Parts: sequence; structure tokens; C-alpha cells
Amino acid sequence: MSEAATMSALVPQPAHVPDALVYDFDMYHEPAMERDAPARLLEIAREAPPVFWTPHNGGHWVVKSYPAIMKAARDWENFSSEHIPREEAEALLANLPAGTVIVQPVPILLDPPDHTRFRLPLQPVFSPKAMMKLQAHIRELAIELVEGVKQQGHCEFVSAIGERIPTQVFLEIFGLPLERQDDFRKLVEEHLSDDFGTLDNSQRKLRRMADIMHDTLVERRENPRDDLISVLWQSTVDGRPLTLEDMQNYCVLLFIAGLDTVMNGMGHGVRHLAMHPELQAQLRANPRLIVEANEELLRRYGFVAVIRRAARDFECEGAQLKRGERVSLSYPMANLDPAEFADPGRFDLGRENKVHLTFGGGPHRCVGSHLARIELQTLYEEMLARLPAFRLDPDRPVRYRCGPVTGPREIHLLWDN
Repeated sequence: MSEAATMSALVPQPAHVPDALVYDFDMYHEPAMERDAPARLLEIAREAPPVFWTPHNGGHWVVKSYPAIMKAARDWENFSSEHIPREEAEALLANLPAGTVIVQPVPILLDPPDHTRFRLPLQPVFSPKAMMKLQAHIRELAIELVEGVKQQGHCEFVSAIGERIPTQVFLEIFGLPLERQDDFRKLVEEHLSDDFGTLDNSQRKLRRMADIMHDTLVERRENPRDDLISVLWQSTVDGRPLTLEDMQNYCVLLFIAGLDTVMNGMGHGVRHLAMHPELQAQLRANPRLIVEANEELLRRYGFVAVIRRAARDFECEGAQLKRGERVSLSYPMANLDPAEFADPGRFDLGRENKVHLTFGGGPHRCVGSHLARIELQTLYEEMLARLPAFRLDPDRPVRYRCGPVTGPREIHLLWDN
């Protein structure tokens, strides 16, 4: 079967899109991405225009240059996070049966000033000070998991360690039952496995997440504990108490972010370390360099692209975007912009400019970035301190998950005891 046969169907090129701005890229179903996402993203960053249009997945724009994304991330009046215009959403809701509730991840799918109001309760919960209190527990968990596979001489990293640390830490912060972590992970994987397509399909996925948390949300309202759900119940937006609908909207977003994104960063970083024994040796000899190594790994291997909607007709880097068109802001490609980073595909521990966009920018910058950094750094510290030099299993190549969040599906590691 040819590569083209496995990719999504093409849509006609709109009249306002010139041939020079068309680039063949399939976010969800591209074999080159599945084989080696880091290499393919680097290729696109070098070849494609700063803003390009792809005919896959219904046709959409991709913004990929560093300066263009820095500007777009702050320009919410043109690049709206509200995937459905507010007036259309209100009209749609008015035509639905009475009592119908639309689940919407909040605040990521809101624009200011609503975004600002709903993000405010999350700020103290995910502050650097609050997250540092979790470091000792994160370290205990990392040690337990690494020591659990050490004597085997091998492991499949994603399932044995990479999924377990962020999932367990998040569920504990959230107050959700740890015994159901495999069920929760499956829900998130389904959520990110393909394009949302229709509103019905989108709502079906989001509703499943809201439903699986419903009983816990209600119970914490009546019997608060020392967890994130209880803290949110005690918060207000514009002085009013949160409703169950508000809590569901908050929680589906945090559910997706907490159970998936950091895992991909871990996978990218561990794969790179496994491919470079000299870097492992350098970091083992001087663990203080792990902080710098983590930032360069985050730059080289970004893993999240966010979707925006053109709120009006406007121009971006010479491209004419039309109202309602979908736009992907590719933070991984921005991190590989050769105009911003010298030899961007090379991991350079001594690189002076490591100001990456892996955690986004503007008002929607990742609220969980402090927690992510702690988890990543702690994992690298414990793997390097406790395992011999590890390498990739040459007989089991890494394959990648595609979509708005990109990361290794499996990483088979070997080491000599």
C-alpha cells in the first residue's frame, strides 16, 4: 500500500489559497509522522512556508514559524480559541432539547476576557510553590517504577513508566480513584486519536469523560477533601459559585492535559537519551546539567499543536485567511525554525537560546508547565542515577502517535545488568 493511500482524503484547494502556500501534511494519518515524527516535523520546518495550507483533514492552515506563532498566540481577536463562534453556539444550544448541556473544555476553548476569568482559579493551584510541594512524592514514584524494571534488563518505557508517573500524580492531585487509571488513559487516547469531525462526535467523547467523573464531582461538593476538585468547588468566577456544569468543563480539560501531554515529553526525552550514550554519561557525571538538558529536549521535541479558528478575514505572513477557517499553531515546528535556532535539529546542551514554545504562549500558555518540568527533570534524574546505560531495542523500532499531541507509542529499552 502506498503512503498516499493511507492518508486522509483531500479537499479542493480554495480560490484564495495560492499554489505556493499549499504543503502536503496530514496531522492525523501521515505515515512519515508515524515512523519518525521528530524527523518529519524538522523537515516541514525547513521546507514549508511560514504559514501554509494543507488539503488534508478537511483543509486547514498551519502556522509554523517562530515569530508568526509568537504573534498568533497573543492575537486572540484573529486566532480565536472558540472553535464555534459564540453566536452560532448560542443558536445551536437554543435549538437543542431543554436541559441539554454542552461540554466544553474550559478555559482553553475561551477567548479573553472569559478565558481570564475562568483561568484565575487555576493559577494558585498550579503555581511553582504549590507544585514544588509535590516533588518528593514524584521522586518516590519515579524511584519505585525505575527500580521495578531495573533487574529485567529491559522495559517498554511508555507503559511501564512514562504513562504511570503523570497519570498517578494527576489522579492524586485531582482526587480520582487510582485503581481506574487504565480506564482513564484509554478515554484520553480515544479522545486524541482522530479529528473531532462533527459536533456530535466531539460531544460524545467529551461527555464520556464528564460522565466518568460525575460521581466524584458530586461527592466532593458535599464532602470536600484535600484535592483539586474540592479546591475548585470552593472557587468563584466573577463572585459566583461554580456550578456542576462549570466543574465538568474544567475537569475534562484538566483530565486530557494531565493524563496525556507530559507522557509524550517523557517519551521524546527518554528516546533521545537512549540514542545518545555520551549524553547519558555527561549527565550522570554532572546531574546539575539535567535542568539545562530538559529545556533543550523540550525545545527539540515539542509535542503539542493547538487549533484556532480565524475569527475574521485577515492576513498572516502573506496568507489570506478567511473567517471560519481552521488554523493549527504548530509549537513543535516553531521550536525547529532555522531562522530562530541555529541547526535546530541538533540537540545542543550549550545552546544559548532555549526559549522554546513547547508550553505555548500568550494567555493560553500551559498552566501546568511547572508540574511538567518537575516530573520530567525528576524522571531523568532517577533513570540516570539508577539504570546502567540504556539503549533502544534495534528489533523494535519506535512508532509515533499523530494528531494535535505527538509522541512515541512504545519505546523498547535495553540495558546490561
